[in-house]
Amino acid sequence: METKWSKVIIHASAFIAPFLIPILFFIISKDEEVKSFSVQALLFQIVMWVLIAISGILSFIIIGLPFLLVFGVMNFIVPIIGIVKALSDEPWRYPIVGRWV
Repeated sequence: METKWSKVIIHASAFIAPFLIPILFFIISKDEEVKSFSVQALLFQIVMWVLIAISGILSFIIIGLPFLLVFGVMNFIVPIIGIVKALSDEPWRYPIVGRWV
C-alpha cells in the first residue's frame, strides 16, 4: 500500500478505531515511516484519553473544565490536520508525542 494513503488511514483511524488500526499498520507495514506514524497515532490517542480522564476527574472541582474542552477539541482537530498534511505529502508529527518516536 502506498505510504501516503497508509498515513491518511492511520490519521483517520482516530474517528473509527483509534487503537486497533495503528496497531495493525505497525504489525503489517514494512515501511519505517508508516510504522513511526502508527506509533505516534497510538501514543497520541493514549495520551489524549489519559488527559481527558484526568480533566474529567478535575471537572468536579471546576479546574478541569477548560482542560477537558481543550483536549476534547485537540482529539478531534489534530487527526484532521494530519489527514490534510498526509494528502499534501507534507512532513508532520503529532503534537505532544511527535518527538517521542
